[in-house]
Amino acid sequence: MAEAGETVDSLAEKVRVDPKTAGRWLAAGRIPHPRTRLAVAQILGRDAAELWPEPFRRRDLPWFRPWADLEQDAIAIRWYEPLLVPGLLQTEGYARAVLETGGLVPPAEVDEIVAGRMERQAVLARDAPPQLVAMIDEVVLRRLVGDRAVMAGQLAHLATIAEWQHVQVRVIPADSPWHTGLAGPFVLGRLPDGTELAYLDNQLRGQVVTDPVDVATLGRRWESVTGEAFPRRRSIELIREVATTWT
Repeated sequence: MAEAGETVDSLAEKVRVDPKTAGRWLAAGRIPHPRTRLAVAQILGRDAAELWPEPFRRRDLPWFRPWADLEQDAIAIRWYEPLLVPGLLQTEGYARAVLETGGLVPPAEVDEIVAGRMERQAVLARDAPPQLVAMIDEVVLRRLVGDRAVMAGQLAHLATIAEWQHVQVRVIPADSPWHTGLAGPFVLGRLPDGTELAYLDNQLRGQVVTDPVDVATLGRRWESVTGEAFPRRRSIELIREVATTWT
């Protein structure tokens, strides 16, 4: 804080908390809310994991940890994926096959990432899970990842979870024309206080998006994409139909 020219009062004002709350962060073991950690780290020009390492001692890749942390606090998640099953819905076999493709990720790192991904999925089975709406293109169901057994298991798992009350998996049919979602995957998250955040991924790393204008832009893209998808029940039927082609 001193290096950044910030006091407890100035920092509290910038992240919109009471100065007493900000003062408690200086004590060992007092850790702010994930969104607040991210905001404080940006103001101080540091990595959130450097300021509060405890929540980041997980298997996730370092650049992914801020979003993984926010994901656990979200009350609603909207996720569009044009090419893959979303991470929260992947089986272990599918996740491993994705990461092992091309031999670009060391085996030990594959093990760590897969383990972290499986741990993240517990958020959907807790007592008060977030509402998850996952939008995928039909090609996700039909492109081979791993082998046929991996695909059969993945689609069976996807159909099962899609029946949960707090989860929707909707499929955009393959014969749909070009739509805005095909420009790339994105995730929208809503925190308990109503804050909207987003996450973008690319070939190198992911990025948490906090700017309200950018989040609103992605929200408009989400609305456009949903108009292309089958309803929930028809989507589940299609998932089950395609699953039979992999057995």
